[in-house]
Amino acid sequence: MQEPSPHDSGTTEEEEQYLRPLRYVYRFQFEDGTRKDFEIELDRRTLELIPPYNRPKPNWTRLKYSQCANCPLPDDVAYCPVAVNLSNLVEAFRDSYSYEHTHVTVEVPERTYEKQTTIQKGLSSILGIYMVTSNCPIMDHLRPMVRFHLPFASSTETVYRAVSMYLTKQYFIWRSGDRPDWELKELDQMYKAVAEVNRGMSERLRNASTADANVNAVIILFTLGELVDHSLEHGLVEIERLFREGQL
Repeated sequence: MQEPSPHDSGTTEEEEQYLRPLRYVYRFQFEDGTRKDFEIELDRRTLELIPPYNRPKPNWTRLKYSQCANCPLPDDVAYCPVAVNLSNLVEAFRDSYSYEHTHVTVEVPERTYEKQTTIQKGLSSILGIYMVTSNCPIMDHLRPMVRFHLPFASSTETVYRAVSMYLTKQYFIWRSGDRPDWELKELDQMYKAVAEVNRGMSERLRNASTADANVNAVIILFTLGELVDHSLEHGLVEIERLFREGQL
């Protein structure tokens, strides 16, 4: 029996596409021939993580366990939402070392990326997705960046993407008649808050792992966040050089 097309149901193909989750797949291929795959699905409208049903909740995922110093969640929240969503990934790499080599393939909706790298760098890339899509009130501010996810981004790429995201947001604020923050003052404050979350999460994962790959993956995110903060404090000099007079 032939299945009805989207047009038969009154739904266009474009609308059907919009209803489907965004799907990101990370594949870690190791030198011994083993492989670990992780599929992430996000609500296309909100970019919120659609969690799997089999999320374990070990003790280290409790909110009060190495809770971030600036955590705004109330005491009646039992578990850290980021930690719970990270639990399968963290358990999979709890005995892995940062320097171990792996071939990482990342499938995003528009293309596929591949890189021969270390476990810590591959983990850092996927950790970033979980952390901004898990309904942490602080990390949520970075959520729009995940729609244009760039695996293995360099420090310059990270700064450029963060500032571009923020200025795009300010444009929409201006267009709606509100007062935009063209001076990036709130972006600076945002990344200082994100740094505290990264610091707290690294301590949480240190207690959840026997080796260092998980912890160092978060430290990479912390370092990238510090670079954004440093770049803002120094007037985005590296980025400004790309826009010298006569180059546009």
